Amino acid sequence: MIILFYDAKKYDIESFEKEQIKYPDIKIDFLDTDINEKTAVLANGYDAVCGFVNSDLSADVLHILWGQGVRLLLMRCAGFNNIDLEVARDLGITILRVPGYSPEAVAEHAMALALSVNRRIHKEYIKVRENNFSLEGLMGINFYGKTAGIIGTGKIGTAMARICQGFGMKVLGYDKYPNERLDFIEYRELEEVLRESDLISLHCPLTVDNYHMINGKTISLMKDNVVLINTSRGELVDTGDLIAGIRQHKFHGVGLDVYEEETDNVFENREGEIMKSSITARLLSFPNVIVTSHQAFFTEEALSAISRTTLENAKSYMAGETNTANLVE
Repeated sequence: MIILFYDAKKYDIESFEKEQIKYPDIKIDFLDTDINEKTAVLANGYDAVCGFVNSDLSADVLHILWGQGVRLLLMRCAGFNNIDLEVARDLGITILRVPGYSPEAVAEHAMALALSVNRRIHKEYIKVRENNFSLEGLMGINFYGKTAGIIGTGKIGTAMARICQGFGMKVLGYDKYPNERLDFIEYRELEEVLRESDLISLHCPLTVDNYHMINGKTISLMKDNVVLINTSRGELVDTGDLIAGIRQHKFHGVGLDVYEEETDNVFENREGEIMKSSITARLLSFPNVIVTSHQAFFTEEALSAISRTTLENAKSYMAGETNTANLVE
């Protein structure tokens, strides 16, 4: 099998080449450009392509891939909201993903965001470098004894819930499919979780039903001085309403590893450019907001797991033994 990897960064290449030694029947070519209608034609002659979280896998792109003979789409991530699944099914393109590469990596980053924005670490780091040791503007809150609201209690949400429990927090959870084995989580309706939590962390996939689930109405339900963290998908939050809430002093802090309109920025260096998006610039202007670069997954262990699972997916497809747990239908 020959696979064309789109949007391959140095760390992707290093990680996959290390794992590829174990799979002599699989050959990989890497491209630094991502897939779109113009670059999809480069897949001609390949058995499969590998995309990532923001790859353009719309209907037109899938038709081009199918025309090039591609019948397997490997996603080196858990999410697949960027794929036109109906068209993929109609064309007979198999989609395999990596559903659980390192839940702890994402959960740990979510808590790192929560702690940093709570105690204004990002502000203090800059102040101390300028020999400013004043405590003005650095007041935090204790998480111990407070309530954490976990929206989505899959593997990542569960890992975050355990971290919060370890901090001595009461843990509330909302999920369409509650996991009753998690006896340390009190499941409530979404409105109750939003209303009672001091720390709210989003850990759910993006669907039609939960698009902009955090909006003006749901923000109004939250406590004043709440901390909001999103390491899932940017579109879960209506950014305009979030900014309005920040300006109204609703939030003690907001930590975002994902945000709307991030697509053109993810994993790219734009230091020498003027940002086109006023939304992003406004988010970055607030002293109680931290934005990171979609890096919650980015640990050595997670990259190894992504590489291994992606290559195992390809191997199982070749053998006609597709792992149904990784299959997107």
